[in-house]
Amino acid sequence: METPVSEVNPEVISATSPIVDDRLTQALSQPEKLQREQALSSLKKELIEALGESFPEEALIAALETKVKAKIRGNLLETGKRIDGRGLSDIRAISCEVGILPRTHGSALFSRGQTQILTITTLGSIRQEQQLDGLGLEESKRFIHHYNFPPFSGGEVKRIGSPGRREIGHGALVERAIAPVLPKDEDFPYTIRLVSEVLSSSGSTSMASVCASSLSLMDAGIPIKAAVAGVAMGVVTGNKGDYVILTDIEGIEDAYGDMDFKIAGTAKGITAIQLDIKLKGISTEILEKALNQARQARLSILETMQQTISSSRPELSRYAPRMYKITIDPAKIGAVIGTGGKTIRSIIDETKASIDVDNNGTVIIGSPNEAAARRAIQIIEGLTKEVEVGATYTGKVTRLMNFGAMVEIAPGKEGLVHISELADYRVSKVEDVVKVGDEVMVKVIGIDELGRINLSRRAVFEKLSQVPGASVKDSLSKDYPFRKQRETRPPQNKGGYHNRGPRR
Repeated sequence: METPVSEVNPEVISATSPIVDDRLTQALSQPEKLQREQALSSLKKELIEALGESFPEEALIAALETKVKAKIRGNLLETGKRIDGRGLSDIRAISCEVGILPRTHGSALFSRGQTQILTITTLGSIRQEQQLDGLGLEESKRFIHHYNFPPFSGGEVKRIGSPGRREIGHGALVERAIAPVLPKDEDFPYTIRLVSEVLSSSGSTSMASVCASSLSLMDAGIPIKAAVAGVAMGVVTGNKGDYVILTDIEGIEDAYGDMDFKIAGTAKGITAIQLDIKLKGISTEILEKALNQARQARLSILETMQQTISSSRPELSRYAPRMYKITIDPAKIGAVIGTGGKTIRSIIDETKASIDVDNNGTVIIGSPNEAAARRAIQIIEGLTKEVEVGATYTGKVTRLMNFGAMVEIAPGKEGLVHISELADYRVSKVEDVVKVGDEVMVKVIGIDELGRINLSRRAVFEKLSQVPGASVKDSLSKDYPFRKQRETRPPQNKGGYHNRGPRR
């Protein structure tokens, strides 16, 4: 069943001609969208006032629309003149700005004619990926693009509701255009969110959002492979098989034209396309010419964008979180998590960093504070690193006993420094040398069959004393008072008695 086509009454069209024909050319020649719409609105109002008693208002408006469409299409096919005076392959004036919102991780403002887009980049940890509840294979995604088209951008006043077909469709198109140039998650462990706000609309807002998104990503310091630009192509066909292809169509050319062909890509190739047509079909000749014409336009737009920012900034925004990825032995994951998550919670509480552990041993640490992230890495590496015999560690004294001191050389890993190994002299009491909370340098001298670690401070003293020019006082300032005590005490003989002169 064919869809019925409503035809405008020829009598109404004839009646409107004396009022419309002379004024229509002047109204459509206005260079600005707002001025053009105001002129057409005044013409419509005048038409209704003059003929409203003779014909229904809907019929008069339909007749005016028919004349506007015929005028625009006729000018394009006969003279190649566009509504704003541009040539068929001309692009509207472009301006680009980056870093206009200093507190965000990245921002860019892209303007093409009266279409203007502001895109904001925000970086987050991997755990902030969008969770997908669909029937597909993917359960989450790390790159999200949101497109917002508020009513004021099109000159309207109405309620702002939930995302509609335009917002969802355009947002997905821009997402597809940008995704191929993003760094891989293993090289850039971040969740990336872009929000494109349409500040003013005069056609091709989705392709302008592609340009603004690319600029915003580079401003944020995200190492994208190449800049991406987009342009919308149009076509107007005649009854005799003639046609014209338009570059960078405006909204009115989209409304009265036959095609809206959105093409986005880098200087090397296309990353996304979307084709909307009002024809029953379209020839490969038109598609080929449109693609070639779009490539020239895309290269021109990219050249303009590069004059503002030619590549991604060398560093991320100082307000962006710092994410680090390390790999541990999967068998050691339990040591990082701890019983009931106790260990990992203690690390998060201490460092205020986010920690994500994958089953394959990949650990992502994130924090706005780089020092905190480094501290979290240090703790995790200490938990998972094997203790090596002969290695020297800086640890903290945790317990004192009559026969020695327990020293924590890594989170959850303690070793015993026997009283005979506390110093390079005879120690009477452990408390005379160390106390709980002291940081001391120790050397691993052995690990028994039960995994118990034996440590020595005496071995550290001996090692330092063998280094030419080394000073134990300078290297181990906390040990100096105890060494001074040894140096100033009375000398002892081999039997352990003080030398008070010869025996009698």
